[in-house]
Amino acid sequence: MNRIHLVTEVTAEMAGQRLDQVLSKTFPEYSRETFKQWIIDNVVLVDGKVLRPRDKVSAGQKIEIRAELTKDSRFLPESIDLDIIYEDEAIIVLNKPAGLVVHPGAGNQVGTLLNALLHHDPNLATLPRAGIVHRLDKNTSGIMVVARTLPAHTSLIHQLLKRSVIREYDTVVQGELISGGSIDEPIGRHHLQRTKMAVVASGKPAITHYRIKERFIHFTRLSVKLETGRTHQIRVHMAHCNHPVLGDPVYGGRLKIPANCTAEIREYLQHFRRQALHAIRLTLIHPVSGKELSWEAPIPDDYQRLLDVLRSGD
Repeated sequence: MNRIHLVTEVTAEMAGQRLDQVLSKTFPEYSRETFKQWIIDNVVLVDGKVLRPRDKVSAGQKIEIRAELTKDSRFLPESIDLDIIYEDEAIIVLNKPAGLVVHPGAGNQVGTLLNALLHHDPNLATLPRAGIVHRLDKNTSGIMVVARTLPAHTSLIHQLLKRSVIREYDTVVQGELISGGSIDEPIGRHHLQRTKMAVVASGKPAITHYRIKERFIHFTRLSVKLETGRTHQIRVHMAHCNHPVLGDPVYGGRLKIPANCTAEIREYLQHFRRQALHAIRLTLIHPVSGKELSWEAPIPDDYQRLLDVLRSGD
């Protein structure tokens, strides 16, 4: 639905508060930034008058909103196959393949997940980033959730900010780890290479939990859970601990194939052209039903082949 009509009356408890604050508390399914924009667009009337976001309201005043969600026409819909795990009127849960860019950017205006989503559901053009609330790197495969309505978008953003969304990854790292653990190190832009992230004192808090899932000679398979969602978090944290993700071209450095590897392992590692990282499980609260739901994305063929080859060396 592209038209929104909301009506409320200011309660005594909310008297004296800012208009945008009152609206975000009264209608929590929409963000405060959304209300600010609607107020600026003059689609919010208080007793028939246009106010500013910071203006205070009084008890008994009637607030009416008549807004229309406009479509972002910057990006073109494209017929790109989507591996949809689940969808309803509020969300889409999908399995992103490795190699697919999530959002258009410099040099990637077409052929992205966003373009595919716009083809699948043209109404997504009315939402920020076509409903995409989190990302996976181009060469990371796995599960993602996309909002289909503005209230669902707000709910998912709030859940991500509250760190209540559980995201579990499967990865293979270089080296043989003895035990699981947690990494609590801030992540920010690399001080010299600005396109890279790094563990830096001035960065944002970042917490990664990992446990051993399977051991191989020279490599370890991990189950990883993110408490925060910083850019390249798993890749940066594991590299910081001297156990970079296998195949990571940015943070892993030049792949060092152990001298005593079998010919089969050596050949496959030389041809494995992406980081061994897969978003395997996602758990969240459904924006409409309020129920906790969980989904799993199966291990992709190239990753499964990697695991089989590494097992052959044991």
